[in-house]
Amino acid sequence: MRKLVTTFAALALIVSISSCRETTEEKAEDTVESAAQDAENNLERAGDEIENAADNAGQEIDEEINNTDDVNGDDD
Repeated sequence: MRKLVTTFAALALIVSISSCRETTEEKAEDTVESAAQDAENNLERAGDEIENAADNAGQEIDEEINNTDDVNGDDD
């Protein structure tokens, strides 16, 4: 009877450790997915900011060219 109780206790311990490890793995996987999504969002935002800055710079250059009268850069 003692061997049966000890075996049952050992099996219960193994099952509990195994199930905790799966939970930990799932949490780690969720964390990695969340971090990847955050990184993707941040990169997308950074790309948008760079694109906006380039557009603004292009507009300013166009305005400067249109407001310049001659090759030397003298304004009207």
